[in-house]
Amino acid sequence: MNYAIYCTDKPDHLQVRLDNRPAHVEYLNALNAEGKLVLAGPTLGEDIKPTGSIVIVDAESRDAAQRIAENDPYAKAGLFQNVEIRGWNWVFNKPEAQ
Repeated sequence: MNYAIYCTDKPDHLQVRLDNRPAHVEYLNALNAEGKLVLAGPTLGEDIKPTGSIVIVDAESRDAAQRIAENDPYAKAGLFQNVEIRGWNWVFNKPEAQ
């Protein structure tokens, strides 16, 4: 099942994001290689600066999605103020459906 991981950055933590981005990208690339990453990207403020992340994963359970979220280098570095995980159904523009 797919799960959406919604992460909100702590205020004034842009440098934490920048410092940990290489490890975060490496982590997402590893998830992709394992077939667990569906899509990912930052959320942006009006000033176009990152305010958080949305990561969609294919996981066996919500607990497995939670472990993926907890192991993200951004989470380990204390970047996030809030993390919410919800089941997600990809309906429109799904590559396999085209």
